[in-house]
Amino acid sequence: MPRHDFQIPITFKHRVVFTRNAFDAGNPELAAILREGGGRRALAFIEDAVASAWPHMADEMPACFAETEVELRGIHVLPGGEPAKADDHLVREIWTRIDAAHIDRHSYVLAIGGGAFLDAVGFAAATAHRGVRLLRFPTTTLAQADSGVGVKCAINGFGKKNWVGAFAVPFAVINDFRFLHTQDEETRRAGLIEAVKVALVKDRGFFGWIEENLVPLAALEPAALEACVEKSALLHARHIAQGGDPFETGSSRPLDFGHWAAHKLEALTSYQLTHAQAVSVGLALDTLYSSRSGLAPASLAGRVLAVLSSLGLPTYHPALDWLDASGHRHIFAGLDEFREHLGGDLTVLMLRDIGESVDVHRIDPELAAACIDELRGHPAGP
Repeated sequence: MPRHDFQIPITFKHRVVFTRNAFDAGNPELAAILREGGGRRALAFIEDAVASAWPHMADEMPACFAETEVELRGIHVLPGGEPAKADDHLVREIWTRIDAAHIDRHSYVLAIGGGAFLDAVGFAAATAHRGVRLLRFPTTTLAQADSGVGVKCAINGFGKKNWVGAFAVPFAVINDFRFLHTQDEETRRAGLIEAVKVALVKDRGFFGWIEENLVPLAALEPAALEACVEKSALLHARHIAQGGDPFETGSSRPLDFGHWAAHKLEALTSYQLTHAQAVSVGLALDTLYSSRSGLAPASLAGRVLAVLSSLGLPTYHPALDWLDASGHRHIFAGLDEFREHLGGDLTVLMLRDIGESVDVHRIDPELAAACIDELRGHPAGP
């Protein structure tokens, strides 16, 4: 039988907006996005912690939508944090709400919250009617700098991070900077790790800027924090849009630097270690491995660890040393899980230098164990 191959040209517009007070009646950004889409209805989901920090938001939103031709069909406050994506319970509740409000493919779902909450709401929106338009409003440093501007959405399954999910380009991402400064200090600080990561992988100049601004960044000064988040978000979005593999059909994942260990650390600690904290430890491990294996200059590890310590970000967690019944470190099982999750051969990004990377297909467990030993003795940050 003959084979027929058809090329289906599909393009996506990835809109990322930086603003403040997005739901103020005088702010034109949301109205412009809704006008561009021409949809009919909208349904909003707000993470409970965000609703508590911004109790007047539920009053602002109807007034904002009253200036548009889109009907706001409801505002629902739902629990967030890692439990939101532990299984499909929240996704099913969101499906029920979408169905009851008659939200269709020409309508909008607004997701307002941190990364885990956006993941759960995003997966529900991506699978309802095979895709409802999603407007993401990331509220944490981590989500605004990284995950909120991505095209992935997922929940956990089978004891593994992000096992159930989809690739779905959001209709728009609106980074409202007013949300950044009401987080607790630990949450604001931890999210900076994704800026450090993308700088190491993509932009030597940005890493230099981070080094030059360590004092205001460590103090979480608003101007420095916002500038760092904006640059990080744009680098992430640019890689997704222009990197040649937005839906990750290949084996290389530049933006997953440090994540093979991070995902395993989260699971090992039953998600008591946050994603940001786990990425910081994983990044420290892979940076040190890059230097000690000879891929990168020996001085690189010192520079990166100094930045992490100055920002108060962790470089070690005891779970790195936890052993299984055979006496092997649990953490190295993360390599095979990483390979299975991504597909194909094991491909882990390592550094040649700041802004220069290389894919490797094997991790030497003895050298990695020696790096863990070295990190255990590394002084913690302030």
